Amino acid sequence: MDVRALGELYLTFFRIGGLTFGGGLTMLPMLKHELVRKKKWISEEELLDCYAIGQCTPGVIAVNTATFVGYKREGIAGGIAATLGMISPSLALITLIASFFQTLVDNIWFQHAMMGIKGVVCALMLNTVITMARKSLVNLVCVTVCAMSLVLALFTPVPTIAIVALAGLFGGASELLRKKRREKGGLRQ
Repeated sequence: MDVRALGELYLTFFRIGGLTFGGGLTMLPMLKHELVRKKKWISEEELLDCYAIGQCTPGVIAVNTATFVGYKREGIAGGIAATLGMISPSLALITLIASFFQTLVDNIWFQHAMMGIKGVVCALMLNTVITMARKSLVNLVCVTVCAMSLVLALFTPVPTIAIVALAGLFGGASELLRKKRREKGGLRQ
């Protein structure tokens, strides 16, 4: 167990967790910058795969990503260090805000600051959607699944988990059909 590497994992994720607002989806640009470009700990594809898995599994996407990257780098201890680094700033901030909540909620400056942060969070989430779309919508099947899922999510009461399951079944079935066609010589890879 490399204590120095564990410290680097903790501090990297502490910085990410402390400098981004709005949850896991808004953290993608900073995660991409820190983990893919700067540290080169994972590829952009791995980061997007982690996000996709994080959407389908219980827990917070950013914490799941931290755990995955930490585990990949330094095993179980790395997963724990990265996870603790990611949640420490939020835990400290929530504890601080909770102790002053009644005073803050009535403060006009705090209210205006929160309105500004909401705008930034929306912009960061849109950035995440565009980034993921560019990397994920690579063929007609992906585009179809995306469009169908969006329609189901926006216009029906179908639960999110059912949409994810249906998308997985549709993607799996379409791949099986492609494979059978290739075996028969109908399609080329």
